[in-house]
Amino acid sequence: MFSLNPEVIYLNHAAVAPWPDCTAEAVRQFANENAQCGAQHYPNWLLKEQALRKRLATLINAPSSDDIALLKNTSEALSLVAYGLTWQAGDNIVSFADEFPSNRIVWQSLEPFGVELRCVEISTTDEPEKALMALCDERTRLITTSSVQYASGLQIDLQLLGDFCKQREILFCVDAIQSLGVLPFDAQQVHADFVMADGHKWMLGPEGLALFYCRPELRKSLKLQQFGWHMVEQVGDYDATEWQPANSATRFECGSPNMLAIHALDASLELLLSMGIDNIANSVMQLGQLIINQATERGFDLLSNTAPHRRSGIITFHVPNTDNHQLYQQLMQAGVICAFRGGGIRFSPHFHTQKSQIINAFKVLDKLLNKPGF
Repeated sequence: MFSLNPEVIYLNHAAVAPWPDCTAEAVRQFANENAQCGAQHYPNWLLKEQALRKRLATLINAPSSDDIALLKNTSEALSLVAYGLTWQAGDNIVSFADEFPSNRIVWQSLEPFGVELRCVEISTTDEPEKALMALCDERTRLITTSSVQYASGLQIDLQLLGDFCKQREILFCVDAIQSLGVLPFDAQQVHADFVMADGHKWMLGPEGLALFYCRPELRKSLKLQQFGWHMVEQVGDYDATEWQPANSATRFECGSPNMLAIHALDASLELLLSMGIDNIANSVMQLGQLIINQATERGFDLLSNTAPHRRSGIITFHVPNTDNHQLYQQLMQAGVICAFRGGGIRFSPHFHTQKSQIINAFKVLDKLLNKPGF
């Protein structure tokens, strides 16, 4: 299923994931086809694109594959929302201060237009959602949050926030990059107005292709910032001089699709959906508990919330009295692929990770800590 180097312990799916064998094979076949006959079978590529939209719609329980746009990355999707909405001076946006920069910078860029970004630091409260809601007032236009916080792995209660937004008629934007492919997600149930996520993390796809969902009723209310041949309703009619944006979410796709990435991500999602996201989540939660146990036994400080409803695929810990950034660098050199986030070591296994690999990762960590200099 995976052909990872046996000398590598891969615990970094929250950054960039390795491809499964089926995805690598899909890319090889697509490359061979291009080399041998170019775009002779382009109609089949379009069928693959349609299949991917359907899989993505299934993954987030969108009403239809027509609600799925294929963009370059999460940042592009967030920018599309930020600059597609009509703002008035005095409007405000509410979010967490701990968000990944992509879900902060874009909203800060609206401040010159009189739009205020209000933030809550998650570390200052045991009820982050309620603290977020407390910042809202009659001028709050949008709440934006990650489904899972990238540094700590904290899972946000999207249902609570979504219900609140629906009652108050506040728009709800969810960066789902740290949950899609590893945790169940239902855009309709949580009343999400906008959902975006790159495919290169838990969805096991390549960089350069992202999902963007916009609630159908809001689709035409977003001002378009990019224009081209692909975003029109009469796509393929190159002689037409009159045009209108597509009624579907392809209105947000101005130009040629990334067909190579489409073939790759479709293969990865076929694998994930066939396994079942609930099954994947259960497997990853077990692996996370093993990380928690191993870290706790060693007296490390857990930076992740260990409550079952708050956990995700990310477990972050801090080794006391140690330069954790240096430790991270040493782990990487030793073949334990992880990340340094939030002042600690971030492990993020996926369903294919073996429990023995996690135990071995901690054995490597033990050896490093026993070396002179630590």
